[in-house]
Amino acid sequence: MDDLEMMLLEVKDTSELMVDLAYSSLLYDNKDIAGEVFAMKEYVDELTATVQQEAIKKALADGDVSKSFVTIRLVESLENICSAAKGIADVVMKDVPLHPVIKISIRESDVIITTGQVAEGSDLADRTLGETRLASNSGMWVVAIKRDRKYIYGPDERTTVLAGDTLIARGPSDGEEYFRDLMSGKAKLA
Repeated sequence: MDDLEMMLLEVKDTSELMVDLAYSSLLYDNKDIAGEVFAMKEYVDELTATVQQEAIKKALADGDVSKSFVTIRLVESLENICSAAKGIADVVMKDVPLHPVIKISIRESDVIITTGQVAEGSDLADRTLGETRLASNSGMWVVAIKRDRKYIYGPDERTTVLAGDTLIARGPSDGEEYFRDLMSGKAKLA
């Protein structure tokens, strides 16, 4: 897989996560998650521009205009999905009251999505998700990790968590406090 394909895959993965987070921010009226969607949109905009530039360079180099055209159309479509996700998150950021039909369609749920930053000295820092058994210990499943401006999607048991990482996790509402305390270093792993 070349760099262009990797960037395109990253835009696709980011768009999927943005839609999920935008809907969750609406569902749980969570401005932190909505803010994460806004940050992801900025990242996608930069990545989209890079993909378009690289597609044009590739067309000039190999003469395959059709393939580059499809790549540019695809990344623009993914960017439109990201814009729609940002629009959903914007409802939360602006405290727009939900229409009664939307309220009715949102069901009660014990599952939440939360974010937080891993502090220096946290039991989670410099360990893999497998070593921490985070999902077993807190019930919270890490769906993505933000490291600087990059995202790690679908981290597995071999993924190392570093101090300063922002974890995006899903799980039962009763596991959130312990999860946040683990990230801050207030709580220790059992």
